[in-house]
Amino acid sequence: MSEEKPLGTKVLRFLTVGVANTAIDFAIFALGLKLGLPPLAANVLAWVVAVTFSYVVNANWSFDRQRRHSEALPRFVAMGAVISLLVSSFAVGLLTDVIGLWPAKIGGTIVAAILNFIAARWSIENRFGR
Repeated sequence: MSEEKPLGTKVLRFLTVGVANTAIDFAIFALGLKLGLPPLAANVLAWVVAVTFSYVVNANWSFDRQRRHSEALPRFVAMGAVISLLVSSFAVGLLTDVIGLWPAKIGGTIVAAILNFIAARWSIENRFGR
């Protein structure tokens, strides 16, 4: 087994993946809207594509995976559904009329990203702290 990555390395890698993941999420969301999907449906489609990319890269590059993919992936997807999909859908569904569609999407993404780091460490590394 290789030496564990320092927490700072994990955070920087997670942020790097997050930037790419956000670009994918926003591109698929915009494509869904352009194709005529309702905002919530476009958001769910974007989330499915983005969470798949995020898991593959984070599990293999950002974190020190301690679980088999068959165990880590369902946890990662479940936590992503609870956190990022719920938060971003809540923002798109409830805040669009107040602050606009894209500000709602961006705000939901920022809040979800913060919560997702903790969830990713738990689902991939089997730990919350350290």
